[in-house]
Amino acid sequence: MKKTHYDTSKWKEHPLNPKECNASTVDWIFLVDLLNFSFWSEIDIDDTGVPHPDRYRVTFHGVGYTGYWSMVAAVNRALEEGIPITTPEFFASEEKLPDKEIERIFRSDTKEQVPLLQDRIRVMREAGRVLTEKFGGSFTNCIQQADKSALKLVEIITSNFSSFRDEAEFCGRKVQIFKRAQILVADLWACFQNHSYGEFKDIDEITMFADYRVPQALYHFRCLQYSSELLQILDRGEMLPNGSPIEVEIRGNSIWAVELIRRRILELIQEEVEKQQAHATEQDLKTERPKMMTVNAILIDFFIWDFAKAAQLDLTLGERPVKVHRTRSVFY
Repeated sequence: MKKTHYDTSKWKEHPLNPKECNASTVDWIFLVDLLNFSFWSEIDIDDTGVPHPDRYRVTFHGVGYTGYWSMVAAVNRALEEGIPITTPEFFASEEKLPDKEIERIFRSDTKEQVPLLQDRIRVMREAGRVLTEKFGGSFTNCIQQADKSALKLVEIITSNFSSFRDEAEFCGRKVQIFKRAQILVADLWACFQNHSYGEFKDIDEITMFADYRVPQALYHFRCLQYSSELLQILDRGEMLPNGSPIEVEIRGNSIWAVELIRRRILELIQEEVEKQQAHATEQDLKTERPKMMTVNAILIDFFIWDFAKAAQLDLTLGERPVKVHRTRSVFY
């Protein structure tokens, strides 16, 4: 992260992410994170990063996208076609936006179609209605109610939109993972660079976003250890039901692993600052005080996810091979 100067500016570098920061951008981020779930392929079993030719793919501006980016490409393609797909009042209405049109919007260039299409339609209808009936037709009003609190915004999201209510029961206790609700807040923060709609005074309280790709990378880095039985389950490609003990353990331990990484990075930064201060001249201390690098669970998650996508072949077939866990869910 230090070598690449990894920070929130990386978010806008992806060609599919918006470059402007306004209320329309908020609507875009809301829809994208509303639909940000379950992109692993039934066809692309090897999952090496070299997509199976039949895997769900969306071509936009001459580039074919798979996984999460295929959905983003489909949204951007619809906007270019003049379809106001990011407008809540529009996607709430079956009359204005029929199911068949949503199916067409997310059409594939290949044999495999977008996973969980009916669930995506359902969450769009529900979220659109909630925003229209309770929040004046825009997610910006949810942000204003949160009063610059990331945790308050997560609470507003999970209380009002059921598809963001990512909870499970583990050993008799409720576990709130809230992957998509937190990444929605994080994307606002990164896009708006902690200003305007993305300004949060408690952003460091957000945890990592427990999905299926980051745990794979954490295992690769030896931050997670899997039992031989779990490795066999993953290697066979067995489905892990959402909320099952093994699935909750993978996600929960991933959150804790990233928290431990965050704490250690902050310790290393502090050590470096103290070292610089110890060797600085009196004039150095007068002119410029050493600055601590900003590091939180969001940036660590973004960095690990980017690494995992770039190193997918090595993660799947390398020295410490492991496959992602397979769970079909609207929560991630």
